[in-house]
Parts: sequence; C-alpha cells; structure tokens
Amino acid sequence: MIVKILIVLAIIIAIPLIVAIFTRKNYSVEQQVTINKPRNLVFDYLKYLKNQDNFSVWANMDPNMKKEYRGTDGTVGFISAWESSNKKVGKGEQEIKKITEGEKIDFEIRFMEPFAGKANATLITESVNENQTRVLWHFDSRMKYPMNLMLVFMNMDKMVGNDLATGLSNLKNVLEK
Repeated sequence: MIVKILIVLAIIIAIPLIVAIFTRKNYSVEQQVTINKPRNLVFDYLKYLKNQDNFSVWANMDPNMKKEYRGTDGTVGFISAWESSNKKVGKGEQEIKKITEGEKIDFEIRFMEPFAGKANATLITESVNENQTRVLWHFDSRMKYPMNLMLVFMNMDKMVGNDLATGLSNLKNVLEK
C-alpha cells in the first residue's frame, strides 16, 4: 500500500515537471499609445529613466520605496535601483543599455526579490505626424525551468500588458498637460 502511494505521489510530481519541459519559457508583451506631442519632445522625456517615476505603474506602487541612482541619467549605463517591502515591487534595478537617439531606448531590468529574474524593455518612438508620436513599450523575459510552468496558467499579456497600458496612459497625461 505504501509503495502504491509513493508511486502515485511520484507521478503527481513528475507530470508537471514533464509538462514544463515542453512549455514555452519566453514571453513578450507590447503596448502602445499616441501622444499629441512632437517625437523629439517625447523621446527627450523618455530617455531619462528617473521620469519613469512619473508614469510607470510599478514605480508608483510603493511611495515609500527606497531608490538609488548610479551614473548619469539619460545615458547608457545609468542605473535606477529600488527596494520595497511591498512584494509586488520587491527589489531590483533597471539599466539603460542602449540609446538610438530620437528612436529607441533599451533597458535591462534585473529583479532580485521576491524572485530573481531578468527582463528586457524597450521604449520606441515613431512619428505619426509633426505633432503626434506613437510610443511602443515592449517587455520580454524568460522563466527558467520549472517555473515556466506558471506561463500555462498566467496571462502575461493581461498581467504585464495592463501595467504597460496604464503606464503609457499616465505618460500621455503627463506629456499632454
């Protein structure tokens, strides 16, 4: 009887681990907004990482979070670090990795708590016309095995996408004031 129980338990544990082998590990989310401002003004605002404190959902989840900045904002290598007791915020840092002047800013986000991880984010500006700019906020990451099994049950487009969409809406409000 004990052997049968152990076999059943082993199967119950093995099935999710096997499923995780065949489950995707990467995910990408993208949202966009059109802002009624010229591209150069929008880009010049976005390239300063500290400005994300004015529109990012995550930056505003804990007004008491500890923040630290290293380097020169608006340049490659600038790092914005945070630490919060709020589990939705946790601890991590974001670094400007590449700037294509007037077009795109690439970031690397390193999460330390509550879970270790890494993600890449990109803000892209495109001229719609002389006085309108489309901003695309792209986020992609990878979940390691066996944690990638959670991607079967989590809708990252909804979870992360809603935060990106809200952040872009906030950005639009800030820049169009």
